[in-house]
Amino acid sequence: MAEGREEKVVQAFVEIAEGLARGVDAFDLLDRLAHNCVEILDVASAGLLLADEHGALHVLAASSQAARELEVFQVQRDEGPCRDAYHAGARVDVPDLTAQADRWPEFVEAALRAGYQSLHAVPLRLRASILGAMGLFGSRVGAMDEADHAVAQALADVASVALVQERVSADQTALASHLQAALSSRIAIEQAKGVIAYAGDLEVGQAFERLRRYARDHNLRLTDVAAAVVARRLTSGAVLAHAGAEG
Repeated sequence: MAEGREEKVVQAFVEIAEGLARGVDAFDLLDRLAHNCVEILDVASAGLLLADEHGALHVLAASSQAARELEVFQVQRDEGPCRDAYHAGARVDVPDLTAQADRWPEFVEAALRAGYQSLHAVPLRLRASILGAMGLFGSRVGAMDEADHAVAQALADVASVALVQERVSADQTALASHLQAALSSRIAIEQAKGVIAYAGDLEVGQAFERLRRYARDHNLRLTDVAAAVVARRLTSGAVLAHAGAEG
């Protein structure tokens, strides 16, 4: 592993550890993790799926809109590598998507149309439980070497810890409660992003950065800020004005 990339790997783990220690939102941590995967691994985009208490998958974070849409596509059509990685509890390697058109016809067509040529999926796991899956989207054909696979799985395992945020027993009821809280946080943040985007005439990604900056600068949880925006306890104008003052 090149020295520069090794430093990025270390920094990614340090960032997650520090975030957990501070009680940062799991959603915020996983969004950063998705972007870190793009920086560390030879992939174009990354996305994370989380299962709810009934086993239904939901998109929790993604490094790009294209990856988010493809993760949603897998959930809605019930086909694709990430969906299979979750159900099998094992990694799924697709070095050439065109070669798997018979296996996932609709997904492969959508992925190729989005500009992706390969995909590698690893499960999000906590002990014996499989919580979801992380997809790594490549813009060209090619296999992922074992060293990269090891890093990807380690990052996915840390993501699972971030989702739960504390050691839990094997009690499935307790685990389901933690995961449902993460999904509820995602919904509040998505709603707040929409409010900020509309108010500031911004792209959704830009709105998310405004929310994140406000939360960090005020030492608040991202989910709490988002909930306040949705409930109108915090105005979108205040969030936008803060971003403008900092910029």
